[in-house]
Amino acid sequence: YKAIRDFKSDKLTSFKAFAELCVTRQIITAIKTATRQKHIPLNTYISLNKPIYEEESDRTLIDVLSELKITDPEELLIGKEQLKHIEGEMAKVLSDLEMEVLQSYLDGKSYQEIACDLDRQAKSIDNALQRVKRKLEKCLYTEK
Repeated sequence: YKAIRDFKSDKLTSFKAFAELCVTRQIITAIKTATRQKHIPLNTYISLNKPIYEEESDRTLIDVLSELKITDPEELLIGKEQLKHIEGEMAKVLSDLEMEVLQSYLDGKSYQEIACDLDRQAKSIDNALQRVKRKLEKCLYTEK
């Protein structure tokens, strides 16, 4: 249909060659579309309201996740102390640039946005984040 619609007889190509080109391109587009991974997260999601067990259970994943909240004051205090300790260790081992890059990255900024904010190259930001990862792994795993 598209070949018939778009063919211009005033051009030097034959209709047959033009139609073959249109069909070939349509096949390539169909293959690319079929193999694209764009919608996989939507097609393979797990419902939070689906029962966890198939045998007559009303318990759902959302129920389990909501139970994971820490409500014990002692556990909350211990968690805050651990967080302060980790932040203190980070301040010791990370440079100012690495701290800024990490904070911006945790705020959800892209490499390009961070690079623009700090007047650096995106590769410099990537390198800083790789150093942060190595330093924190070394620091946190040697403590245990």
